[in-house]
Amino acid sequence: MPNVDAEIAARLRLAATRLHRQLRREAGVDLTPSQISALAAIDNHGPLTLGSLAEHENVSAPSITKVTAVLERDGLVERKADPADRRVQYVSATKDGSELVAESRRRKTAWLTSRIHELSPEQRRQLSDALDVLETITQKDLLAQ
Repeated sequence: MPNVDAEIAARLRLAATRLHRQLRREAGVDLTPSQISALAAIDNHGPLTLGSLAEHENVSAPSITKVTAVLERDGLVERKADPADRRVQYVSATKDGSELVAESRRRKTAWLTSRIHELSPEQRRQLSDALDVLETITQKDLLAQ
């Protein structure tokens, strides 16, 4: 008998991957996934040191330096040195960067809303119940960090 949990996990992984790809397309931004993720983190939690941002994004310091350099070049973030320690750089979102993040979120939410609207009331209830379960699964790992 096949492992039912493994089958559920495989279906969930595939559905999440497809949803993630579709949402990236719907975002309507010309940034790489790493760049939009970093920009969103900066917008949500900034100003951040480059080290804090690298830790948050789970990448190396040289990688986050390259990502933020592109974002800075494009006018989406700005760096400022810490007045107490000029070696420490803080990065924060510019007005354009914050607006890009907000527009990306709006577009993705609009796409999801239109798809959810097409569901029956029973399917919407099932989706809501499934989200409760997904939040339970993901919260466990977030709390452990």
